[in-house]
Amino acid sequence: MELTLLGTGAPAGLPRPACSCAACAVALGEDARAATSVLVDETLLLDLTPGAAFAAARAGHSLAGVRQVLLSHPHDGPPVEVPAGLPQPGRVPDGRELALLTGHRVRAVALDAPGTGYAVTGPAGQRVLYLPPGGAPAGLERGPVESYDMVLADVVRRPDALARLRAVGAVGPTTDVVAVHVDHDVPPGTEVRRRLAAAGVRVVPDGTTLVVGVYEDVPDVPRRTLVLGGARSGKSVEAERRLEAFPDVLYVATGGSRNGDTEWASRVFAHRERRPGSWRTAETCDLVPLLKDDGAPLLIDCLSLWLTDAMDAVGAWDDAEWAGGGERELRARVQELTEAVRDTRRTVVAVSNEVGSGIVPATASGRRYRDELGRLNAAFAGECEQVLLVVAGQAMVLRG
Repeated sequence: MELTLLGTGAPAGLPRPACSCAACAVALGEDARAATSVLVDETLLLDLTPGAAFAAARAGHSLAGVRQVLLSHPHDGPPVEVPAGLPQPGRVPDGRELALLTGHRVRAVALDAPGTGYAVTGPAGQRVLYLPPGGAPAGLERGPVESYDMVLADVVRRPDALARLRAVGAVGPTTDVVAVHVDHDVPPGTEVRRRLAAAGVRVVPDGTTLVVGVYEDVPDVPRRTLVLGGARSGKSVEAERRLEAFPDVLYVATGGSRNGDTEWASRVFAHRERRPGSWRTAETCDLVPLLKDDGAPLLIDCLSLWLTDAMDAVGAWDDAEWAGGGERELRARVQELTEAVRDTRRTVVAVSNEVGSGIVPATASGRRYRDELGRLNAAFAGECEQVLLVVAGQAMVLRG
C-alpha cells in the first residue's frame, strides 16, 4: 500500500496566512506545508483540501482514479470545491466499516474530539491509522491487539494520542509513525524533526510517497538521555516533552516535599499540572533499585537534588567528615548510580543543573557542591546515548 501525502500541515497550512510568528516566518521551501491530505493507492483520498489536484500532479500522481473521498474533521472557512470527476466527500459513522471495490477496507475510529479517525486496511493486509488534527482515539482498551504498520497523526499537539496507542499495543516497535497536521507550535526544520525523533516519530515534506511496511526510516528513540540546563532554562519542560508520547511513565522526584515551604510547594504543583495525568510519581532519592527493575520509562528530576541528599548522607559539608571518608563514600555512591544507568533496561530521561560557568561560590561547601555536580554530570552523561543542554528554552544536542 502506498500513501502520497499531498499536504502535511495544519488545516490553515504552514505558514499560516497573515501570521507574523517566528515559526511561520521561516516555514519556507520543504518546511512550508499545505493542509494535510492523503492519497491512498490513487484510489482513496483522506481529506479534500484546496489545491489537492495540483498537489497530486506535482507529486507525479492523479486524482482521476479516486473512488472514495472521506473527510476526517470539520472544515472551517468557505466550502472546498470538488474537482471535476471526483466523488462527493463523505464520512463513515464511528465504528462502521466501508469496503471498497479495490479491496481496501476503511473503519471509522471514534475520537475524543470532533472528527473521525480512519483505520485503512489494504488489499495485502497492511494497516494504516489516520487521525485528524487535534484528535486522539477514544475508548481504547488494553489487550492483545494487532499493531498498525503506519500511523499518521497530530503528534505535536496530541502526543497523548500516541501514548494511548502504545499503551494498548496498537503502536509497536516497528510501527512507522509520521507526523501530519504540522502547525506553527514548533519551529520548522531541524527543531521539529529533533523533537519528533525523540518520540520515535518522523516528519516528511509535502508530496512524499510512503510505502507501508518499509521501516528503515523509523527514528530510534534514545534509551538514556541527560538534559542539562541552568535555572528556569526549560530543561524540565524539555525532559517531560520527550516522554509525553509514551504510556505509564514514572516521574521520580528527588526534591521531597519540604513541608512548610510554600514557594517549593508551588514549584511542585506547577510541575504536576504540566505532566500527563497517566504518569505516576515517586518521591525518592533511591534511584538504583528503580534503574535495576524492568518497567515503564523513568523521568528523574533531578540529579542535582539527588546529589544534595547524597552529600547530606556522607557529611560532605563538614571538612573533617569529608576528609575522613565522606569523599570516598560519595564517589562510591556516584559510581553505583552510573553503573546502574549503564546496566538499566528502562528508558531513562534525567535532568540536572549545569553549574560552574558563572560566579565562583564564596564558601568551601558551595565550591565542593559545584565540583561534585560537575563530576556527577560528566559521569552520568558518559552512560547516555543522548545529552542535551537547554539555554533560554532552546535545546542544543551535545551527543546523539
